[in-house]
Amino acid sequence: MSGFVKPKKYDWKDSNLALFGSDTEKQVKKDSAETEPAWKGAGQEVGLQIWRIVKFKVKHWPADEYGSFYNGDSYIILNTYKEKDSDALLYDVHFWIGKYSTQDEYGTAAYKTVELDTLLDDKPIQHREVQGHESAMFKTYFPKLELLNGGADTGFKHVKPQEYVPRLLHFHGERKKITIKEVPLAKSSIDSSDVFILDLGLEVYQWNDKTCNKDEKFKAVQYLQTLKSSRSGRTKVESIDEREISDSHKFYSYLHDENEEEEDEEDDPNFVKSLFRLSDQSGQLERTLEGTGSIPRSALDENDVFILDSGKELFVWVGNGTSSAEQRNALPYAHSYLQSTKHPLLPVTCYRQSATPDTFYNTLEA
Repeated sequence: MSGFVKPKKYDWKDSNLALFGSDTEKQVKKDSAETEPAWKGAGQEVGLQIWRIVKFKVKHWPADEYGSFYNGDSYIILNTYKEKDSDALLYDVHFWIGKYSTQDEYGTAAYKTVELDTLLDDKPIQHREVQGHESAMFKTYFPKLELLNGGADTGFKHVKPQEYVPRLLHFHGERKKITIKEVPLAKSSIDSSDVFILDLGLEVYQWNDKTCNKDEKFKAVQYLQTLKSSRSGRTKVESIDEREISDSHKFYSYLHDENEEEEDEEDDPNFVKSLFRLSDQSGQLERTLEGTGSIPRSALDENDVFILDSGKELFVWVGNGTSSAEQRNALPYAHSYLQSTKHPLLPVTCYRQSATPDTFYNTLEA
């Protein structure tokens, strides 16, 4: 197997966050049948269901891979649940965008998410997730969130151990919120207070920073147990401690001196929460600023769409009396808005007024 070759560098933030391209949308509509085969059984029982986008098609993602996402792909995730003392099925549907997912894949995932929402009688709450900026809700679905390089077809599952391309995995977090992310094979990648696993196929090293926490260590050990089992116990594992390892250890020989990975954007500490109104009352869709900082709930009007930007997450609120054009353009317009900000990668959640949770209203002043 050849290793993951990073695609030609481009501004992936703009590509992934573009509105549904007309060519993409036409192709998806053309290929979509009245009944999408992948949606058979979707949302019929409580639990998690995941699909991956493959050449404009929705394909089931294997259950044993839930929690593992490749940065060259886009996915749709449906969580079906019931509230206490109720038999009614409720839904959250997310589309997840990998860092190197193409615009076609992203556009298809977004479009098909709306299609699934329609199939389930508009009951789901829609979410957009971007790699490395996943919402807190999304992370709760998985015991571990594993972010890997390449597309799903480049996975390690069907490759002989001797042919594995070395990869470095970063374990970070606390308790049940441990994220596993594949990082560049560079010495600078391990300059943190966490746990790392260097996977060489037949040899695997667990590297523990002197200030890593017990949860990261525990999750790494669990990961190694699963890994050894999947390779029939032929893999040799060594645990090493930063305080005891020497610079001449074999572990370092696999790491480069340079790290060419792009840096993720940082939060803007000076950002002020903002509320925008989206309305077509004038005959065309317009966005106006309604307030900043401390925003009252009374600012919401059921006849329009509102975008609430907290600086860490974006919320789209769709009033019961909004026009079909406002409803149809609410989520795409949120993507467009984010492109004009310094934080275009925020997760997006879209609520209808009739199904808005108290957690949203609590972000506003009573």
